[in-house]
Amino acid sequence: MASIEDLFKVVKSRFTDDSHSQPEKGVEIPQDLLFKCPRCGGVVYNAEFISSMKVCPKCNYHARLTWQERLELTADTGSFKELDAELQSLNPIGFPKYEDKIAKMQELCDTREAVVTGECTIRGYRCVLGIMDSHFMMASMGSVVGEKITRAFEYATEKKLPVVMFTSSGGARMQEGIISLMQMAKTSGAVKRHSDAGGLYITVMTDPTTGGVTASFASLGDIIIAEPKVLIGFAGRRVIQDTIRQRLPDDFQSAEFQLDCGFVDMIVERGMMRKRLGSILKLHGFPKEGTAR
Repeated sequence: MASIEDLFKVVKSRFTDDSHSQPEKGVEIPQDLLFKCPRCGGVVYNAEFISSMKVCPKCNYHARLTWQERLELTADTGSFKELDAELQSLNPIGFPKYEDKIAKMQELCDTREAVVTGECTIRGYRCVLGIMDSHFMMASMGSVVGEKITRAFEYATEKKLPVVMFTSSGGARMQEGIISLMQMAKTSGAVKRHSDAGGLYITVMTDPTTGGVTASFASLGDIIIAEPKVLIGFAGRRVIQDTIRQRLPDDFQSAEFQLDCGFVDMIVERGMMRKRLGSILKLHGFPKEGTAR
């Protein structure tokens, strides 16, 4: 009996081999039938991959989610109320075709920017939730991303709510130049004011969390959680090796390496994330919706 890997090769050959460029008459091959893991190369049925929350059953690779998928897995059904949804990037330094790029990403991701923020409940506990979507220009941090995150923390400070922030980013947005770098200080200041007011901030690092996001609000959580095997770092591996002139460990910048070094507090499987967040909020004394403090 043919394995699923053999089936994948057959399907792939029909689309790449000129002699099989056209499927047999009357035969339709679903293009989304199979998923090939970019980490281990294993092949599984796409339906199985999606039903497992986009986690590879062979190597536990946690694939990147859209903000809609992350919201569905995290917030209680119907509880999410978006904040600052109308904010949209301009073109502060006149970068060529930047507006066209933003418009394309907005249509693709069904959101105006690379982060979605709002108020919701997680297992009955009220909080402010932020979700960065790597499908939107690799969730690079521009002026609007920084502004929405800052406003989310200010809202949480005013309402005395905890913040849960799912981070995923390639760093600062080069199309906005120095303005994007200014967001590091602005978001960090908002986190500090929230902390000074006694607020709880939980960071959940997903794949990848890098650059200026790692160097600012993503690393300032009171509790820092990561999904398994995700990339966490600042500069690229080659840049660091060339700078320090030393060979880096093979697992350098992985979530597991960061846990061993004390940068991350815990690694949580995607299927357990919502339950773990609810437990943390409960342990910190936040009341469930509809109950008295």
